Amino acid sequence: MKELNNVLSELGISKVRLAKYLGVSRQMLYNYLALGDLSKWPKEKSVKLLTLLNLDKIEDLKDKEINGDYIIEVENKLNEGVKDSSDKEYVSDLKGFNKKEQELMADIFNLMKEKLSNDKTKTSFNTYVYLYNFLNSMETNDELRYVLAYFSKSLGFTSPMEFAFNEDKQFIFESIIFSAMTLYNGGGSSKSKLEAAHQKFVQDIEKKNEEKLSRTQELNVAKVQALKELGFTEINDDNANEVLEKIAEIQSRKV
Repeated sequence: MKELNNVLSELGISKVRLAKYLGVSRQMLYNYLALGDLSKWPKEKSVKLLTLLNLDKIEDLKDKEINGDYIIEVENKLNEGVKDSSDKEYVSDLKGFNKKEQELMADIFNLMKEKLSNDKTKTSFNTYVYLYNFLNSMETNDELRYVLAYFSKSLGFTSPMEFAFNEDKQFIFESIIFSAMTLYNGGGSSKSKLEAAHQKFVQDIEKKNEEKLSRTQELNVAKVQALKELGFTEINDDNANEVLEKIAEIQSRKV
């Protein structure tokens, strides 16, 4: 792969552009390059790379003459490949987002696509279901952001002294999580204590779910009553504001 890296450098092809051409994230491309052997790449990606470089096999690279014509040829293929990838694979219109935001969304999409396409045990699928729920709840709990920051730091992607959110709260949260992770990795707690703690965790979730269900039922009762008092049979675009105001009024009667 050293020869490949040298040729890519001579051709002026950045890892970002090559990743987009191959339809993978930058991190996934780095993982491929670290394998040391093109035969270990997914077949589709290795063929696409050889096509880009106009090679029958990667061993021919050492004899390839890097001249102006070859650079132009590869550049044209690269541009067309990236264009096709953008047209076919992006699931949303990225207009209105700046360059860094577009690259971030493209990287996330390509990484998820790559992981899911190689997912034989549904581990990636289940992980992304959890991630989807995580992202949907991001605005309700600041600690969800702190979790992401903690693992980005612990995995070496972010400086440990970078605080992108509330510094004081993030500092406290990271310190507590580090202590918990140390305990987890060290196995320093007894099974019985862990079982008791997990039971409390389950009970806390069940309590929250019961409270949510109770609020939902209460809201449904108020909605039915509001519709009845207003003489409507359903909520629609025309009466939504009036019904919501009536629901709020009904709920305030109980205060």
